[in-house]
Amino acid sequence: MIGKIIIGKSFGGCIRYCLEDKLELTREQKLALSSQDGLQHENRAEVLEYNMCYGNKKELTRQFNDVRALRPKLSSPVMHISLSLDSEDVFTKERLRQMGQDFAQEFGFEKNQYLVIYHKDTQHSHLHIVANRVGFDGKTISDSNSYRKVAAICRKLELKYELKQVLSPHKFLSHEQRQQYKQEQRIDQRKEQLKQNILDCLLSATNFFDFTARMKERNVQVIKSRGIGFIDDKKMKVKGSELGFSLSTIEKILSYSLERRQQLHQKLEQTRTQSIAPQVRQQLKPLPSSMLKNRQQERVMDMVKALEILLRPERYYDQTPHELLQQKRKRKYSSQHLSR
Repeated sequence: MIGKIIIGKSFGGCIRYCLEDKLELTREQKLALSSQDGLQHENRAEVLEYNMCYGNKKELTRQFNDVRALRPKLSSPVMHISLSLDSEDVFTKERLRQMGQDFAQEFGFEKNQYLVIYHKDTQHSHLHIVANRVGFDGKTISDSNSYRKVAAICRKLELKYELKQVLSPHKFLSHEQRQQYKQEQRIDQRKEQLKQNILDCLLSATNFFDFTARMKERNVQVIKSRGIGFIDDKKMKVKGSELGFSLSTIEKILSYSLERRQQLHQKLEQTRTQSIAPQVRQQLKPLPSSMLKNRQQERVMDMVKALEILLRPERYYDQTPHELLQQKRKRKYSSQHLSR
């Protein structure tokens, strides 16, 4: 959920914007200023909640202005909040109404006049809340740190209503959240660097022992067991399958000659830069046996198979080397030992 807040001066303009149907014009109509021929979004707005107010646009505007008069020196009494939901979020109108009530409660204007309006004219469903900063007792809702408050309330509503969670803007994060975000960023950068080191060494190593030695020169420790793992100079431990290089993939790549590996790498880079994934998938279809008549065609088939290995998502040999585990697993006894 993404929340935005605007502090304004006119209740009439804000209420009309939220309740009236939206007018869409073509480019020619905009140039000709013929708004009457525009395309109307009918029934785009639905009021889900009236709090301390009622009626149509004019009646609502009058009621809001009547309470506003209790603080005549306040130049900006309008509080306009928009809450945008993700396209994957599941909700009902009743849940949206409850979200609006919870937002008012958290922000502190639940005893003031406010409207909760549901808009359905865009791809992402969203709510508009129009609130009066002036209460019936003449007190004013503070707009200090309003952006920070909106971000914090959105995070609470995401958890309560099981919505897709969104990270708040960086400047509104707590110290712990900033440190966690920086740590995740550093880990991602280290993984990308580790992937590049593995690729560079695979393209130049003559065998697995040479590959291990070249990785050691880059301050990366290679751990081989049933699977393969890596430990970089910052002591970050990563499984090879997480980086796209499982043990089987590495052994397959090393089984080709250096020249063949360079050719495969160039082919892979071309598919990435030219964005020809559909063409690559077409090439990966097995060739009919009738076409395999000479060694040149067999080499083409070997090239396609190797390319398929490099492009295939890693799902195999996902075992963690025992050296990477913090605690050794308890040995499981067979049913024969138990029977004895």
